[in-house]
Amino acid sequence: MITRRRFIAVAAGTGALTLAPGMMPAAVATAGSSKAGSWEWEGDVSANGWPIDPDKISTRTVEGSRAVAALRAGDVAVVLLHVARRWHYEIAPVDTPEGGGITAYTTDRTVGADFESNRLSGTAIAVHPTAYPLRGSEPLWPYQELVVRDILVDCEGTVQWGGDLDPVKVSHFHIAVRPESKALARVARRLRTDHHRATRPLAGAVADPATPERLSKARRLEQQQTG
Repeated sequence: MITRRRFIAVAAGTGALTLAPGMMPAAVATAGSSKAGSWEWEGDVSANGWPIDPDKISTRTVEGSRAVAALRAGDVAVVLLHVARRWHYEIAPVDTPEGGGITAYTTDRTVGADFESNRLSGTAIAVHPTAYPLRGSEPLWPYQELVVRDILVDCEGTVQWGGDLDPVKVSHFHIAVRPESKALARVARRLRTDHHRATRPLAGAVADPATPERLSKARRLEQQQTG
């Protein structure tokens, strides 16, 4: 994976800073040890209010890739797989070891931020977590963030991005509504791809994230979620 800092350094040395079509380099990890400042999450519920229940976890393939992710079955999996699918198509592949691929459900209760506990309930993913670790110092490229903001628009506020959290974790996405959320059920019905029930937007055939309407929705959602 070509990192942002490495790309800039090489380009500066050659006098060229033109980004080749399709090249979307990831940020460099500059944070300290992943174990620094960590603790054990206690209790039976993750930070976003979802029960920690291994029996609710199922393994699914990220469509269009060879990657698999263990997630809470049902609406949660549908929505988070949509996030992963669009990242795979529009930012960088999630089915290679570069950048850490994709991680989801875990039984490891060691966390460096409350929101990392959401993986214990299968309601969070991290895409390229080694490239974009907790407290990583560099943001996404502007176009990459544009895509992420548009993915969040797809999810209608049911998903929160780690780039908007404190501490920052650009690779992180979690379900931001409670288990009884009707909004999550509605969004999942729209995004699910099984039985030909999905309606747009889908990865590979999404609305243009740079249109005024999509940009306006993304700005409003960002204001709502960052408060």
